Amino acid sequence: MHVRSGAPQPGATHVTLLTEGTYPHSHGGVSVWCDQLVQGMPDIAFRIMAVTGNGREPLAWELPPQVAEVVSVPMWGATPPGSPPRGRRARRLTAAYERFLAALLDPAEEEGFGPALYELAAAARDGLLSPALRSDEAVRVLAGVWNRPGLEVREARPTLHDAVTATSLLEHALRPLAAEPPRAGVAHAVSGGIAVLPGLAALHEHGVPLLLTEHGVYLRERYLSYRGAPYRWPVKAVLLGFFRLLAGETYRRAALITPGNRYNRLWEEQGGADPALIRTVYNGVDPAAFPAAGPEPAGPVLSWAGRVDPIKDLETLIRAFALVRERVPAAVLRLFGGTPRGGEAYRERCEELARSLGLGGAVTFEGRVDDIRDAYAAGSVVMLSSISEGFPFTLIEAMSCGRATVSTDVGGVREAVGETGLVVPPRDPRAMAEAALTLLADPARRAAMGEAARLRVIEQFTLRQTVDTFRAIYHELAAGRPAHSVPGSVPDTAVPAAVAAGTGARSVAG
Repeated sequence: MHVRSGAPQPGATHVTLLTEGTYPHSHGGVSVWCDQLVQGMPDIAFRIMAVTGNGREPLAWELPPQVAEVVSVPMWGATPPGSPPRGRRARRLTAAYERFLAALLDPAEEEGFGPALYELAAAARDGLLSPALRSDEAVRVLAGVWNRPGLEVREARPTLHDAVTATSLLEHALRPLAAEPPRAGVAHAVSGGIAVLPGLAALHEHGVPLLLTEHGVYLRERYLSYRGAPYRWPVKAVLLGFFRLLAGETYRRAALITPGNRYNRLWEEQGGADPALIRTVYNGVDPAAFPAAGPEPAGPVLSWAGRVDPIKDLETLIRAFALVRERVPAAVLRLFGGTPRGGEAYRERCEELARSLGLGGAVTFEGRVDDIRDAYAAGSVVMLSSISEGFPFTLIEAMSCGRATVSTDVGGVREAVGETGLVVPPRDPRAMAEAALTLLADPARRAAMGEAARLRVIEQFTLRQTVDTFRAIYHELAAGRPAHSVPGSVPDTAVPAAVAAGTGARSVAG
């Protein structure tokens, strides 16, 4: 669905941003990053293809004139139009779908994933794929594939209900294939996964170069989310097989991969990316827009900013704060950030946890704040408790504001913080509490860390560096020239030893 139309600048380089659940329909770190690129490049003609929920989401951002078009690609909502194929076309589509499923479930068949995916893409744009996947035949095909002798998934005794569930989830996940892919310019996927599907189709059919930027590792986050998903193992095997092979296809076919941190490189190389085509481009902020926050609050305050979401692991933060209160009874925890639709139950769970720990009014959920700088200024120490991150904006913004931080050792956090904050293992309330207590007890150390953090941002993580680097990449790819030597990106000739020895290597091995 087209929700906005404008006019691109004559002669401008054309870039199609491919997003999922973020820009321009919601707030959050990735959306901030997209808006920075778009606002910072009036010389680039942008188009946005946004994978959304039902296609009726309003725009959350004011878009500049160089955004020519926003196309919403709904995954849910109304059933897509079309009718099942018949005759020879039906037999061809069924055979392609069978090869597709075999690749997801049988390691010996994985090479068939790409060719099958592009056959499904062609059928999707003819209005045939979604109706075909809603048919009894699609369920029958899956039941036949995962009951083949020798497959591990067969040992889990998949049921008819499993087949119906997995087929339905795949039908929704593949809906972006029905969108008309870009025919020219550069396709820039700002995450892995489902958002990449139109970009892969554009590359396969029109030779449009694909640029991939991963902030968090999409595949890792799917593994995390499916651990607690209410599906039996056969369903998870199908969906995780799809996400794993989709990641591999994307890594192998992208013209350039620009992760927001070096930690992601471990996953991308494991997935098949050419190391020569990986270049780290860190997120940046404008230090003038995030000046030193000034005096700390009068009492001991821990502050947190972000969206209320399980991946932010507020439960660990609340448990850590309970330990802090045992030694600093006057301490307060202030949580700033909105709750995305569907996340209300998680927020209620966190609120109930705080009550059950006897924290009463010492933990406050303050919702979205008009000026995010107020959230950082509100704390003596700014906390980050996530179990997965890329290169988090909230962290470098807090650093730019001159606040000392305590963060979990995930994604690019250690790269961002350096020696200017304390980093603790994820899911470890006691370690987090000890770090917070250490800083609360030492005002001079907090001040020194805050000053060093702001200087680190000014020297390494400015918005101008980020925008200039991506502008150069866009021009190089649009001109058909290799972008692996673009100035401004970090030449990842080696993974830092601290990263390889830390959570990154353990996560990949796991």
